[in-house]
Amino acid sequence: MADSQIFHKPTQSVITQGIPITGGLKEGKTIVIIGRILSNAHKSYISLKDGTHPSAKTALCISPHFEDDHPHILYKTFQNGSWDSDQPTSKSPLLQDQLFTIKILVTAQAYEISANGEELMVYNHRMPFDQMNIISMEGMELDFFGHLVVASYKKELINGLKPGTVIVIHGTVNSDCKRIEINLRHRYGIAFHYLCRFEENAVVRNTWTDGQWGREERSGDIPFANGEFFEMKFTCKAEQYDVSVNGQQAHTYKHRFTNLDDIDVVEVCGGLQLFSVEVKDP
Repeated sequence: MADSQIFHKPTQSVITQGIPITGGLKEGKTIVIIGRILSNAHKSYISLKDGTHPSAKTALCISPHFEDDHPHILYKTFQNGSWDSDQPTSKSPLLQDQLFTIKILVTAQAYEISANGEELMVYNHRMPFDQMNIISMEGMELDFFGHLVVASYKKELINGLKPGTVIVIHGTVNSDCKRIEINLRHRYGIAFHYLCRFEENAVVRNTWTDGQWGREERSGDIPFANGEFFEMKFTCKAEQYDVSVNGQQAHTYKHRFTNLDDIDVVEVCGGLQLFSVEVKDP
């Protein structure tokens, strides 16, 4: 099973030191950074490096600039003690004091870089990417750092559920998403089935037991927005589940399957890019 601890939420918001990249860089891995460029930042950058020492190589440095009210981005590499020539873009969706989402996809030939859903640059490798194990940033307030895991995703609940257990899911909804599904499973069925049907703008809740679905609970107003980052929490209480999205209460669901200790899997699937699944025991 994939490691669910794939993200970093900093204890301090302005990051200058290096953060380890779990598992290093590999072909097919997508790095995700969500944050803001500080309004008073004199410089800002995101760098993929092979260490934290002063002479560490930098395979890719992404550096937003704001001179003369003309936002643009420079891309460069540091090796053999010097910076290679800059590779610029003529435009930038990255603005000071505004939330951004940057994704860096590692391919065999290049880094494919996008920001806020807009493709920015294909930056050809100038050194082996598998040597890079650190990401460093400056001039930014970091909300989230991690890499994508594959959906459908299943995580074992070692201790089952109990009142006070909280399941936290981080991800981004695809722009063409049709459905997102979260299931709390046990050996014989599904204790809590939570399904968002985007084309119907409907959220369905139900339980599968004895080989059949129970009475469906349905409501409108899906608590997600296409293309946006979300934090979703399932809080298990003595009588019900509370579901919140981005800090806002979304739904409740009374327990129909009451042997909470037997619930041993959380499953997430659908039209989303999944960053992490955490289980916080009381």
